[in-house]
Amino acid sequence: MTVIRRMIVQGRVQGVGFRAFVEIEALKRGVEGWVRNRRDGSVEAVFAGEAAAVADMIEVSRQGPSGARVTALHERDGGDEDIKLRAPGDVFSVLPTV
Repeated sequence: MTVIRRMIVQGRVQGVGFRAFVEIEALKRGVEGWVRNRRDGSVEAVFAGEAAAVADMIEVSRQGPSGARVTALHERDGGDEDIKLRAPGDVFSVLPTV
């Protein structure tokens, strides 16, 4: 079953390779979606795929790359409109900061 989850990660998550880490991990797991920095210092992402793979991505994001320090991760259900934000033709996109 395909699920879509949207999350916001807070802490030391910018300037540490967090977006690249998320993109690599998502592609390894066959998860679609996108990731981007937010002006408030957090990182936002949308994951779509098999429930187990999406759950795994959320858990991996709780840790992040070695330089990250995640202090909070907020998640909620996402929808088809969330996935449409990725770049055309991409399986997983790193989007500009919002």
